[in-house]
Amino acid sequence: MILGSAAVALAAPTVRAATPRRLAFRHAATGATFNGPWHEADPVAMAELSAALADSSAIRPRPFDADAIGIVWEVSTSARLPSPLVVRSGYRTPAINAAVHGAGDSQHLRASALDVEVTAARMPAVAGIALALGRGGVGMYPSRGFLHIDSGPVRRWSETGARTVAPVEDRIGRIAAAWQNPGNQR
Repeated sequence: MILGSAAVALAAPTVRAATPRRLAFRHAATGATFNGPWHEADPVAMAELSAALADSSAIRPRPFDADAIGIVWEVSTSARLPSPLVVRSGYRTPAINAAVHGAGDSQHLRASALDVEVTAARMPAVAGIALALGRGGVGMYPSRGFLHIDSGPVRRWSETGARTVAPVEDRIGRIAAAWQNPGNQR
């Protein structure tokens, strides 16, 4: 029956199981902590993370985006950031977002952004790791000591206000060009 076991073992990798990852952080504003394994398919861990990442004025925590947490985990692991991570901001209510002068369309309002403490000296390297993932927004605030990481559109900015958005394919422009030059169609 060894052949049968080998066939089962070969088939196993095609089934994608959620792999728990370890994460530890402390919310600087609320003192809430999380320290344990998590993965996006674990509703208990995600509920605990959501509660710990909510601002203090949130009556009910908003479910936090697992992709944002995954990005922060990947960045913190690759950059070997100290544990526990210190999170300055996670989910924000509209009132708190306005009070901190957050963007009107902030990913914090969607529970898909974290501001993580990073020293100014390490900021460029850690931001580079986050940008290399190509999975969301990265904002550097070295004078304030934190890096913004979110799971929204890929873009980057710094506290000076300069914002760069990743180029988006201009499909409409390509279609219009093809209509104007029918001999160039593939």
